[in-house]
Amino acid sequence: MSKKFCAAIFDMDGVIADTNPFHQKSIKQFCQKYGKDVSDNFLKEKVYGRTNEDWIPEVFGKLEHDQLKAYADEKEELFREIYRADLAPVKGIKAFLAHLKQDDIKMAVGTSAPVENADFILQGLDIESYFETILHSAHVTKSKPDPQIYLKACHAVGYDPKNCIVFEDSLSGVEAGKAAGCKVVGITTTHTEKELEHCDLIIRDFSMLTPSALENIM
Repeated sequence: MSKKFCAAIFDMDGVIADTNPFHQKSIKQFCQKYGKDVSDNFLKEKVYGRTNEDWIPEVFGKLEHDQLKAYADEKEELFREIYRADLAPVKGIKAFLAHLKQDDIKMAVGTSAPVENADFILQGLDIESYFETILHSAHVTKSKPDPQIYLKACHAVGYDPKNCIVFEDSLSGVEAGKAAGCKVVGITTTHTEKELEHCDLIIRDFSMLTPSALENIM
């Protein structure tokens, strides 16, 4: 019998690297610079899993395109500066990627982050070569929870969404993966098990996960 699990699609922030504490710090610093205050709850509900183009107007109001881009670039440059010394993979993911490759499972990244962050993290962790395709904010016109990025990722790896598993940490990302028709594994870097209860499987990290175990949720 042929395997049902054919492709793995990874969000990046909070899944490949536990970046959200550093995004939180950079967003708060960035907003404070401009006299804006953002709560942890706002970050969880409005920021994680979404693009800068989505959340910045929620804080600053309607902006011209050039101003929005300038704010987004400034915030991400600050994030990379803050995170550079702490860049590290989520526990177990490098071994898990190697195991997927050994089992001929196709892999892709589907992140709401800009290309500069994707390059910074994936190249910095030396894992870029594992992925068939890397989709970032410039590849989509609709951000999560819209399924567009995951539908594009499924198309890029050449499999029906029902044969693909999405790895997500954000609520908007889980919703996007489900809406695309994929199975979703939730990782508890950003949200609790209770908050991720709609996922097909919930993990703390990748240290105990094997590709064969994922066949059980297909």
